[in-house]
Amino acid sequence: MEYDYDLYVLGAGSGGVRASRMAASYGARVAVAESTYLGGTCVNVGCVPKKLFVYGSHFHEDFEDANAYGWQVEASGFDWPTLRDNKTAEIQRLNGIYGSLLSNAGVDLHEGRATLVDEHTVSINGHQHTAKYILVATGSWPTVPEFPGNEHVITSNEAFYMPQLPKRAVVVGGGYIAVEFAGIFAGLGVETIQLYRGPLFLRGFDDSVREFVKDEIVKKGVDLRFNINVERIELDGDIRVVHLTDGSTLNADVVLYATGRHPNTADLGLENAGVQLGERQQILVDEYYQTNVPNIYAIGDVTDRIQLTPVAIEEGMCIANNLFTERPKRTLNYDNIATAVFCQPNIGTVGLTEVAAVELHGGDLDIYESSFKPMKHTLSGRDERTYMKMIVRRSDDVVVGIHMVGPDGGEIIQGMAVAMVAGATKAQFDATVGIHPTAAEELVTLREKSREA
Repeated sequence: MEYDYDLYVLGAGSGGVRASRMAASYGARVAVAESTYLGGTCVNVGCVPKKLFVYGSHFHEDFEDANAYGWQVEASGFDWPTLRDNKTAEIQRLNGIYGSLLSNAGVDLHEGRATLVDEHTVSINGHQHTAKYILVATGSWPTVPEFPGNEHVITSNEAFYMPQLPKRAVVVGGGYIAVEFAGIFAGLGVETIQLYRGPLFLRGFDDSVREFVKDEIVKKGVDLRFNINVERIELDGDIRVVHLTDGSTLNADVVLYATGRHPNTADLGLENAGVQLGERQQILVDEYYQTNVPNIYAIGDVTDRIQLTPVAIEEGMCIANNLFTERPKRTLNYDNIATAVFCQPNIGTVGLTEVAAVELHGGDLDIYESSFKPMKHTLSGRDERTYMKMIVRRSDDVVVGIHMVGPDGGEIIQGMAVAMVAGATKAQFDATVGIHPTAAEELVTLREKSREA
């Protein structure tokens, strides 16, 4: 059968765009459909604008610290519309780049909501297109739970475009998005309270990191409240009156819910093609991203595995390689994927947490830790500390986990991830000459183990 396209991609986020471009470069006829914005969550309402906001929110500390270095600097005030609109201009620039990348690669861009008619047919804007292969890369969407007054909250999507900066904000959630936005608000001078229903936030990260970050975030002025949740929200004029499960109330100008994201699979017509979904409505795939329907594939957040932009991009590369080249089939190795949380100070992490390492290698582990004041603050006097942790498998000296909290944590851990992917041992770290004076050199000078596990 002759199809209109060799590959039809639903979703022009980072993964979908990469799969489209690479498939086209291999000679495939490719179309991609996008109903919202080019670049997906990361470019528009995720990693990129979030980090720009983090930069903006940190300047107040830089101004304060400058005095200790002889600079007579005083911030005259902060203008929210300037940050917001400069961010939006940068996002629009990136949207244009994504459009050009697709066009230059010879990929047809269809703007609108595409749905599956059957396993080889897509409908969009009243037209139908057939394809040999279909790739679903529609990402994820913020989840807001059902409770009275939930219509009075915003999510991270809206936080990037608020008409004015609130004086008081309540952030609900314990994941990295909640932690990052609490830090952004507090850094911009907003009276910020973060609520989390559990005993400690950032579940899934190393416990030592979680505890350390908690203390550092409190120093930054965020009012952290654990083991508590929202019961209902009522409006009093423009004020959100937040009723909590302990019977108390909070007044806020903005309530931001960052309580997770769900796979964006609704109303795609997946049932028309017989695509199987999991309990969270994620698309179920095998190790090569193939669904139960042989010609339909899925990558990225819509599969609800590791929700990271670089992961979706690499999965897109695998799809293009596997479907349109004669090379050996590829899949992504999900071990030792580094990640960062842009709270303040940053978290950088790669490899196993201590809990996971104990489950796998219990009794065969050496734990190395260090906590210190960054050199910058020996003059500024700021009460901020950096933490580093290395987990080593004693029997073969292989480093199985590295975690840190401190400025530029993501930048430092990226290099550590290369070493871990290469299978570096503690002896090789010890044999590496450090760059002095830096925080990163601490990772090659950890000599005294703190404990065995």
